Amino acid sequence: MRRPDHLMDSAARSLSTRLASGMTRRSFLGRMGGAVLAATGGAAVAAAVEPEKSEAFHFCGHIWTTGSCPNPLGLPRIDKNGYPLRPSDGHPIDNLGRAIDSAGWAVDGAGKRLLGPDGDPLPRAPRTRLCEEWTHERFGLDSHMQGSWYRCCGGQIRKLVDCCSFSTKRINGDASLTGYCFDGRRVFCVLFYDSGLKC
Repeated sequence: MRRPDHLMDSAARSLSTRLASGMTRRSFLGRMGGAVLAATGGAAVAAAVEPEKSEAFHFCGHIWTTGSCPNPLGLPRIDKNGYPLRPSDGHPIDNLGRAIDSAGWAVDGAGKRLLGPDGDPLPRAPRTRLCEEWTHERFGLDSHMQGSWYRCCGGQIRKLVDCCSFSTKRINGDASLTGYCFDGRRVFCVLFYDSGLKC
């Protein structure tokens, strides 16, 4: 006899929470990949890891369910210190998503300071680290960049970074995984850093 849909949904959520809370990312993905491979004969797993298709899931090299950390322009590209960069070209940006110069002033495509309607330069906006400051401020978490792993994306090595906290939920609301976090923390959201090194 078939179980009612609401009981199946509840059972699936319960299983998902139990799996996510008791495993590392590697063991969880290994088990889930094995299950999908067994169920589909391998085609779905192969499609899930093709680099050119992974952008559709999130960003290259990251195809699982943890969402991006809060960021100005959609994708959470950061510099080596965790400050936001424009995803398309790696230019430094402020928290409003405006390109900035080395002094933090908003600039146009030619590098000239942006002016307001009165002709005066626009005031500087804050530029904060996406994990330690922006995520902390927005969600009230003691968040830190801890875990990282590497992928070849667009011909260069990309460092994917876990923003870790003690929250048992991820930014997208489901159960958090330990991932590559340590000291009892779990993955809250993710970021990436493009190294510029060829792969």
